[in-house]
Amino acid sequence: MKTAAGSPTIRSTPLRVAAFRRFVSANLISATGSAMAPLALAYSIIEQGGGAGSLGLVLATNTVPAIVFLLAGGLLADRLSRSRILFLGNLLAAGAQGALAAIVATGHATTASIAVCGLVSGAAASFTVPAAQGAVSQIVPAEHLQQANALLRLPSNAVKVLGPVVGGFIVAASGATWALAWDAVTFAAAAVLLLGLRLDAPLTASSVVSDLRAGWTGFWSRTWLWTYTAAGTVLVAAWLAGFQLLGPLVAAQQYGGARDWGLVQAAFASGLLAGTLVCLRWKPHRLLTVAVAVGGALALPLAAMGWGLPLPVVLIATLLAGIGLDIAIVAWTTAFQQHVPQAEQGRMSAFNGVGERLAIPLGYLITAFAAHTWGNQSVLLACAGLIAAAAILNLCVPDVYRINRPIRNDQSRIAK
Repeated sequence: MKTAAGSPTIRSTPLRVAAFRRFVSANLISATGSAMAPLALAYSIIEQGGGAGSLGLVLATNTVPAIVFLLAGGLLADRLSRSRILFLGNLLAAGAQGALAAIVATGHATTASIAVCGLVSGAAASFTVPAAQGAVSQIVPAEHLQQANALLRLPSNAVKVLGPVVGGFIVAASGATWALAWDAVTFAAAAVLLLGLRLDAPLTASSVVSDLRAGWTGFWSRTWLWTYTAAGTVLVAAWLAGFQLLGPLVAAQQYGGARDWGLVQAAFASGLLAGTLVCLRWKPHRLLTVAVAVGGALALPLAAMGWGLPLPVVLIATLLAGIGLDIAIVAWTTAFQQHVPQAEQGRMSAFNGVGERLAIPLGYLITAFAAHTWGNQSVLLACAGLIAAAAILNLCVPDVYRINRPIRNDQSRIAK
């Protein structure tokens, strides 16, 4: 399989690369199930009598494996075929979601059994995330990376617009089983497509210890990378605790339950889609500055729900948050791919991923406890404040303004 370094640079679009089309197709198929899964998971807990504590435990259990296994996943992504890792990870996720659908369908679902399935799904993601991060830059020439990142997100974000709405009606009409089962099927189909990529291992492996030591040295030497990760530790935990944990509960108490929460998620997905369209046309020079600044928009829907604003206002705030997040993701991913060498991307992605996830399990548990003590809406406002503070503090780091789009005739320059 050709890497990006050996690919022709005359192609006007990444979609002319057959391997990239296969990668996009796998992502799209998987997205049709993943768009429904969070809502189905939340309401499978609510239907069996669980509240913030039960949902927080399940979400935390899903996240813990990422912290435990993500470094191993990043190391393997730099040493083994990334397509093989993606195949096995998606296959494992398919098994976990299939088992979850089965226990929900048979009425044997408990908080503990749902948490175990989440544990397996989280472990699968620990290996696929670093592999996917580096796979795009193996497939696509460097000058087309932003377009490739945007095109990769375009079809999946389009699916996410209708997915939560359809999922909300499915869950409201017949329970969570069918949405969870479809998620399992799409993971399996994506696994088959990803196996066909046949990407070579990007690194001649040395010892595990020396690879990890070199990875940590590279991570710590890039101030822009570890400060972005540190800010993400707070921002990601506050966003997920507020939106995934408290959002469905507030929707059930204050709005129209699964139906209205489906609309909120659809608004968020619509924002993601709009942000992707922006990224297809807008190519900012200051990639990292843009990523940090627009990521702060995630505070908007949490503040709107915390203040108890009407549903239309919440939908607008969620739409803006989605736009900001997708621009941030594309800008950040492009900056990462252009400023980190190919052979280090698995480990750098893993260190970044571990850092951003460190506080998530604790954040879920603290948020569940705080919501029980002070109420859901007060805690939502606190989460919004933390997101805004993290973005502002990250913008105070001078190195953030140095990670810019390489000049066209100097694409090979790597930030140290």
